[in-house]
Amino acid sequence: MAEQAGAGNASSPLAPKAGHHRAAAKSVIFLFMEGGPSHLDMFDRKPLLNRLAGQSLPSSFKVPVTPMGEARSPLLASPRKWKRYGESGIWLSEWLPEIGSCIDDIAVIRSCWTNGINHSGGVCQMNTGSVIGGRPSLGAWVTYGLGTENDSLPAFVVMTDSKSRVTNGPRNWSAGFMPAVYQGVALAPGKEPIANLHSAEAITERRQRAKLELLQAMNTEHARMRPWQSELEARIRGYELAFRMQAEAPIAIDLQRETQATRDLYGLDRKETAVFGRNCLLARRLVERGVRFVQLYHGAGSKWDSHSRIEKLHPPLCRSMDRPVAGLLKDLKQRGLLESTLVVWGGEFGRTPMSEKGDGRDHNTTGFTMWMAGGGVRGGQVIGATDELGLYAIEDKVHVRDLHASILHLMGLDHMQLTYVHHGRMERPTENDGRFVSKLVTAS
Repeated sequence: MAEQAGAGNASSPLAPKAGHHRAAAKSVIFLFMEGGPSHLDMFDRKPLLNRLAGQSLPSSFKVPVTPMGEARSPLLASPRKWKRYGESGIWLSEWLPEIGSCIDDIAVIRSCWTNGINHSGGVCQMNTGSVIGGRPSLGAWVTYGLGTENDSLPAFVVMTDSKSRVTNGPRNWSAGFMPAVYQGVALAPGKEPIANLHSAEAITERRQRAKLELLQAMNTEHARMRPWQSELEARIRGYELAFRMQAEAPIAIDLQRETQATRDLYGLDRKETAVFGRNCLLARRLVERGVRFVQLYHGAGSKWDSHSRIEKLHPPLCRSMDRPVAGLLKDLKQRGLLESTLVVWGGEFGRTPMSEKGDGRDHNTTGFTMWMAGGGVRGGQVIGATDELGLYAIEDKVHVRDLHASILHLMGLDHMQLTYVHHGRMERPTENDGRFVSKLVTAS
């Protein structure tokens, strides 16, 4: 019988492994808002921006480099109604009332920054730590470092909310220079995320196994002659995983097993929230079955990119994700899963306080907001700050590599000890940079 990958086989590259220290989280759900959501209109209230709206950026500010050359454009107001939420009293805008109801479980990081000034570089760095493609994704590093707890499901799963292509495509969840077995498995959007799970009625399990063993033998011989092609080994293990998934995956993705109240909690009863709500509910069902890393793309195709008409484009995006995200946090918490599941929210960068095309905002890489919840994170706090206009991070600055180091730390992995030798060079997930943001777990 062909060798089985995963938790039941210690020789498998996906066998579960111990981390470098005690982990706070067993799994990660990364909610990626593709295109760059506006922190200024959602999480980072700036009264001065409204008072100076229509004026030029004050001379005391260093003019940033922006991809569209709009740095000298007039400042654009953020005509939001803001409200303090929870016992922590953290400000959120009217666009996020549902997430606001969970704010005491959330650590809002207002001082993020990145090097990726355009979408390709920004998305690449937020996924791999580098603006240059070719490195393993964060999910691949986690899978490499910890293996899987369930050999009947992929260890690293990716889902999008539409058929639109995510910037950079599969490179965002690739294994880079590591063996392909650690790459993410993309599930299809819609009601059938995994196609062909059920064999034809005429195909018995014994016949299916015989076909698989023959195919495995042929593929193994082919791969033996080409040891440098890790994709072949990944394909062989993929066939075996697919066979095992026919037993467990149909149960994992069957949302009809959930109560109506749970489906409503995620917004499956509403057209505008049904798609992302389904993905968030699937994410919960996957992590409770041992999947290590789940990444959900919202606004696939850079829909959060609002160079113009931000007042028209951002509100429907917020409505379509606000309830599902809040539902995910509440559902994880009531099931006792939030303590062991790290939820991360954010995009590749934020938006500028200066206007573009009169009614939009350009990319802002020098200061933006992300947040984390669960997985050992102390909620109800704000970490860092931007300046009075929300352009630059000025307090407790958190680079993308710091975010990655922190995620890995909470998963029990030291980003400097997690290494892979590639072409004689000791590679690390943060390229020898980054730090754990200790305020995530300690009192500020």
